[in-house]
Amino acid sequence: MNKKQSVALSSVFASLALTVLKLIVGLATGSVGILSEAAHSFLDLGAAILTFFAVRVGEKEADETHHYGHQKVESVSALVETGLLFLTSAWIIYEAIKRLTAGKAEIEVTWYAFAVIIFSIIVDYSRSRALNKVAKVTKSQALEADALHFSSDILSSLTVLVGLVFVLLGVAKADAIAALGVSLFVLHAGYSLGKRTVDVLVDTVPAGLPEKIRGIIHRVEGVISIKRIRVRPAGITIFIDITITVSKKLSISRAHDIADEIEKRIKTLIPEADITIHSEPDNKV
Repeated sequence: MNKKQSVALSSVFASLALTVLKLIVGLATGSVGILSEAAHSFLDLGAAILTFFAVRVGEKEADETHHYGHQKVESVSALVETGLLFLTSAWIIYEAIKRLTAGKAEIEVTWYAFAVIIFSIIVDYSRSRALNKVAKVTKSQALEADALHFSSDILSSLTVLVGLVFVLLGVAKADAIAALGVSLFVLHAGYSLGKRTVDVLVDTVPAGLPEKIRGIIHRVEGVISIKRIRVRPAGITIFIDITITVSKKLSISRAHDIADEIEKRIKTLIPEADITIHSEPDNKV
């Protein structure tokens, strides 16, 4: 098991532990804020499991039926995670509004209610850092998405913690209001994750990248014009398809050298690029 799979699997166990702890404490205290946190952690558990399998599948090499590899499996996983985020938010909002309109609710604020939230913040911070570290090294979108889940958990847990403090001071409805605050954090995380995921799945070109590539090509001696640049992100790989024109007087060997030089310079900017360059003769030169 490599580093990506190892850190993804450890997140599964962390999410499972937090879900069970929050559910037990939420049911024991009657706190909808903690119960909403349990639902959020259950979502994270599902997301972490998806991430683990997506990372395993996404690392498979290209084959006869997947010429561009399997890396978009990670993006599909992230899209499912986005749907789970929005479903969880809807449930939290429903429960919070029901609690707010139902009148006074009995909430028992205990030391272990505070303890489970503080413990959750510590675990979430640790997992977020670990996932982000590996995600940056491996350029894994799935791990980055998982790190986003844990980061949003830190903010939502802090909101619940503040709500419990106000309940302790006699403001009973603060717990439900805190739960609404959690839903806002979850919705924000879902929107951010969903936008990036959809961009990858519909082959949205990274902003400014074609212009940078065009500038690199124009500086290579022997290139007369650029007929086409197509960019397609897929996981950590960016597929780049380029068509240039060169003098019809050039030998095949020289045209090949020009293409090699373009590829070398682009890979300096984008090491993970998979580049295809086609040269056409310019009949005017």
